[in-house]
Amino acid sequence: MTLSVSAGGTSGQPSPDLLVVGGGVMGLWAALKAADAGLDVLLVERSRIGAGASGGLLGALMPHMPDRWNDKKQFQFDALVSLEAEIAALEARTGLSAGYRRTGRVIPLGRPHLRQIAERQAQDARTVWRQGEHAFRFEVTDAAPAEGWPAAGAADCGFVVEALSARLDPRRLLSALKVAIEQAGRVRIREGTAVVSLDPMARSASLADGTTITFGHAILSAGVESFDILARIGPPPARPIGVPVKGQAALLRADASPGLPIVFQGGLYVIAHDAGHVAVGSTSEPTFAVPGGTDEHLDAVIERAQRLVPLLKGAAVLERWSGLRPKAIGRDPMAGRHPLHSSFSVLTGGFKISFGVAHALAAAVVGEIANGSPPGLPQSFTVAAHLEAAR
Repeated sequence: MTLSVSAGGTSGQPSPDLLVVGGGVMGLWAALKAADAGLDVLLVERSRIGAGASGGLLGALMPHMPDRWNDKKQFQFDALVSLEAEIAALEARTGLSAGYRRTGRVIPLGRPHLRQIAERQAQDARTVWRQGEHAFRFEVTDAAPAEGWPAAGAADCGFVVEALSARLDPRRLLSALKVAIEQAGRVRIREGTAVVSLDPMARSASLADGTTITFGHAILSAGVESFDILARIGPPPARPIGVPVKGQAALLRADASPGLPIVFQGGLYVIAHDAGHVAVGSTSEPTFAVPGGTDEHLDAVIERAQRLVPLLKGAAVLERWSGLRPKAIGRDPMAGRHPLHSSFSVLTGGFKISFGVAHALAAAVVGEIANGSPPGLPQSFTVAAHLEAAR
């Protein structure tokens, strides 16, 4: 079935086929996919594009480990593989770089049992880290891929070296997506205006400036703010549908090759970007006194990164950043139609994997809206699964 265009809105402007709430990576991909599908779109962002967690520094695109394979891991794997072509097409249509590079990843192994686990995972990877005839390398070695990256003393039991992980520049990607959306000519962007209420039954949304928008369909992709809006639609949940998790990261200047692999150890990322920039992070704070700003938790991350990668010792700190990442109750992303409202979909809760899967989730959600295509998402991603967990 095809989405029908609704009548004029009460704002005095034509009512969009699709209202997208939120201008982070999820909302931008959704708006672009919808425009390419021929829908007229209004994207409303309460602050500015990329003002939330999407406007960070890391840009790590890392897969799940290849053991205990399931449909969730397969979805993320397929998304990470397809993202390379998606970004190439985006860069071609805009002339802008997203700072993407498939650099791989190195994981120091500090204990014998971790090496044993990694060797089993290497066997699993030969089966599941494949697409067609192409297999992505995952091996255990005694040598780091580059001297001092990371320090030899950080890996008494060797290293995992894999070739699937990649990185991008979050802000450059958002800029490219915004330009592509503007070029598409079917999307209006309203920044600096919050959606204060959303009524899927009436197919209307009230904005903070007093405007009322009517729509054919709506996608809620407002990051951590999505959870409160969603909780007001339908029966009140017994538990929070999702929570914010604070993350802090820093951007350093160091003489690091942009082709170096991501260094990952116990939640710490060290990522060489272009132009001598190295991003380090991040904290993962389920509780915090101050939502914004950085503190001693980031100081500890920087110090740990400098011990792990000696090249960073004495490196100038160019920027300190913090943001609130949306963690849905099931931890997995939340995507697809609301089970009680056919005109309302959700696209949020990516937490730590948003940049690697946003394009694929947006394609699935928009396909379901535009032409009734089955979304083909893992059951644990569905809105119904998250709402059930919050009952």
